Amino acid sequence: MGKQTISGKELRQIGFPEGPVVSVAMNLVKKHYKHSGKEAVLGMLGELIENPEAFMSHDTLAPVAKLLLPEPVKESAQLAMNAASVHFNIFGSANIEDGALHQMYQAAKLPVSVAGALMPDAHSGYGLPIGGVLATDNAVIPYGVGVDIGCRMCLSIFAIDPKVLIQKENYFVRELLDATLFGSGQQFDNAADHPVMDRPEFNELRLLKNLQGRAWKQLGSSGSGNHFVEFGEVSIETENDSLRLPAGKYLGLLSHSGSRALGANIANEYTRIAKAKRRLPGEAANLAWLQMDEAEGIEYWMAMNLAGDYATACHDVIHRKIARQLGQRPLAKVENHHNFAWKEMVDGRELIVHRKGATPAGKGVMGIIPGSMTADGFIVRGKGEPASLNSAAHGAGRKMSRGQAIQSVTDKAFRDELDRHGVRLLGGGLDESPFAYKDIETVMKSQLHLVEVLGRFTPKIVKMDGAKHRSWGNKKDRISEAG
Repeated sequence: MGKQTISGKELRQIGFPEGPVVSVAMNLVKKHYKHSGKEAVLGMLGELIENPEAFMSHDTLAPVAKLLLPEPVKESAQLAMNAASVHFNIFGSANIEDGALHQMYQAAKLPVSVAGALMPDAHSGYGLPIGGVLATDNAVIPYGVGVDIGCRMCLSIFAIDPKVLIQKENYFVRELLDATLFGSGQQFDNAADHPVMDRPEFNELRLLKNLQGRAWKQLGSSGSGNHFVEFGEVSIETENDSLRLPAGKYLGLLSHSGSRALGANIANEYTRIAKAKRRLPGEAANLAWLQMDEAEGIEYWMAMNLAGDYATACHDVIHRKIARQLGQRPLAKVENHHNFAWKEMVDGRELIVHRKGATPAGKGVMGIIPGSMTADGFIVRGKGEPASLNSAAHGAGRKMSRGQAIQSVTDKAFRDELDRHGVRLLGGGLDESPFAYKDIETVMKSQLHLVEVLGRFTPKIVKMDGAKHRSWGNKKDRISEAG
């Protein structure tokens, strides 16, 4: 294989901005990845563009990540944190790492914080921990929402016997491969159509004008990290007034992804603005907020909601494609965001409730809580528990970083686990192996008073990003911010 060269044009095509960062990236690739495949290198750089924070401690690409992050703030005076945290409830504390607890205590000391909660799948993130819920007064925290704005779940349930997933496995494999694209930076040659692309915000906000073209080409794609599209078996034990389906087994199509480069750019730009306006000490810096009555806060709120609707549209495109191929409309559809902020009433006050890696669980609200590529997911209905700010876990939650998983899980153990559960995996890597996640059954037991389980989803054919670089590993790797 010849020496690797990647041009500035290729870097800009996957989202690199004009400036010194292009030259720095080209030089590092030439020096450290000269014998690596171009597709794998571009895939890794695409992940870097969409989530530079995850590469801040990378052995070779940290300098590029630093240039992509918001510039250090000099102009604003440092704000003081409150001496004491506002009260927040912890669910499943026995299985939550100290780092996530520490981050939640930091967030609870913000001058704008009113209440909070920590979900049983929680682990460390940036700003708020993943699994953190924070209610604030007249303030929105871009990193309280997260980089992957509007990351969400979507389940379509079809009147098809799930046994066909074994009988016609290759057919369903083909449908998953044809329905969407995986990998950071991936774009369709022929963009799908959806009303979300005609939204006026694309012309009203300067930042969004420059993102519309790429967003259109990524509409209906799925990204990388822990995002997936999969077929499986839906089990409904008893008929209920929410799903309105007879007890039985059905074919299910489950997807997990967010707002792609659109959301990442919004998150990073408005975090830069928030940090410039409100400089917080040390490790609390990523919790900088925007006031809801100032121009920048209003802009972010508009952009965040557009990104959430764009993420919804991506799932709509995928599910419509597959439903058309199956020749059926779904009997039921359940979906929810888990990286977002909402205006909600809490103890008689309108507050901004951030759910970063947390599922809305207001009374009667439906949602999906996935397990792993071999563990069941759960169809749930919220019980409206005030102690959790009407929230629940968004999944099993990681117990290993990506680097730890790559270093400690063998290919044989991974494949044996897939075989044991009868799962066909398309793409995926050791970093997303079932061993990297907490036990979803334990997580669900920790929130029995937060949600009611209406059904289960058992994965059978799973499609994820298959980029080669996802098995390279990195000793200083940190847990990803993917939703």
